[in-house]
Amino acid sequence: MNSSTEVISLGELLIDFVSVDVDRSLADSSGFAKAPGGAPANVAAGLAKLGRKAGFIGKVGRDPFGEYLTQVLRDAGIDVSGMSYDDEARTTLSYVANRSNGVRDCMFYRNPGADMRLAPADLDETAFASAKAFHFGSISLGCEPVRSATMQALEWAKKYDLLVSYDPNLRLSLWDDEDFAKKEIRAAFRFADVVKISEEEMEFVTGFDTLEESASYILKQGPKLVVITRGGDGCYYTDGKSSGSLEGHRMNVVETTGAGDAFVAGLLTKLLERRDRTGTFELVADEETAEAIRFANAAGALATTKVGAIPAMPSQDEVGRLLREGN
Repeated sequence: MNSSTEVISLGELLIDFVSVDVDRSLADSSGFAKAPGGAPANVAAGLAKLGRKAGFIGKVGRDPFGEYLTQVLRDAGIDVSGMSYDDEARTTLSYVANRSNGVRDCMFYRNPGADMRLAPADLDETAFASAKAFHFGSISLGCEPVRSATMQALEWAKKYDLLVSYDPNLRLSLWDDEDFAKKEIRAAFRFADVVKISEEEMEFVTGFDTLEESASYILKQGPKLVVITRGGDGCYYTDGKSSGSLEGHRMNVVETTGAGDAFVAGLLTKLLERRDRTGTFELVADEETAEAIRFANAAGALATTKVGAIPAMPSQDEVGRLLREGN
């Protein structure tokens, strides 16, 4: 991986086939639009669109879809030298149906998908030695060998003192057992410095149904900053001493795929900018962090106005315009 890469994102890269209809089941949809996605890949794309140097580690099938996805990331300005290719398993596919309330129904073709077969041997430690941050989700913790690859990456991220960002991105349909999912998702908190989790996920993951209690539970596991996104209602954030809330933006929502990933990319972008200026990551809920989360909030909102995830990632200019003009 290029020594100039600032953020390494590891996990799934897949193709979302998004229904062209709203409030219709997958079976009743009249057609689907092909869109590249996968939460960690979306974050890398979001970072690149916002002007940061991002690299992606993951595995796709040695098939036309895998070739397509690799080219999409390359065209987005993402370092793909950390990607691997599987001669046996196919690239993972997902079918997505959207509802007018923002909820999505997803069905995955992943038995197994190539992303599940990423192994520790596919990783290069030198990539971590020069990076500044590492991002991962929980889907890569659900099975072997990708779980071991993720743990190896986390070990190196800590060894080289990288900022670690974690978005559980709960997808229970991809886990064989709900109790195992909860155990693994919770266990990963101890590696993270920053956690972004959605309100709809938090009760399953933490066991609490309030923003404050859920965030407190996560902070006790080790992270320094927790952000709970609330869809169109904005977000809540805390470092355990100070906290704040931001309202959402009123957008003409096309679909919500990738909104949380755009939020993460926006937040990491601003945290990196602060590090560029001060030489360190300041993970406290002060006014500058509030501005970073305000930027992330706008980035996430903009991602809901286009079809797909990677194609919907906003630019600095788009985010700045929304923050200046509002809705």
